[in-house]
Amino acid sequence: MTNLFNRFLKDEDGATAIEYGLIAALIAVAIITAVTALGDELTSAFGTIEDELEGAIDDSTTGTGTGTGTGTGTGTSG
Repeated sequence: MTNLFNRFLKDEDGATAIEYGLIAALIAVAIITAVTALGDELTSAFGTIEDELEGAIDDSTTGTGTGTGTGTGTGTSG
């Protein structure tokens, strides 16, 4: 019985598994943090693009745009 108890005290397999589990959890937290920050940046960027596009559409439908088109198309009409 003493031999079994001594082997149990010297066994480090469980500690190693716990260490690997903690490392995996830390990596997961880092990935989640990075993805969340990137998601916020992308949301902001696409929001800005959306606002610019909506402004351009509003300007083109109301005729208040500042376009200086020259009308130099080369298409032919039927």
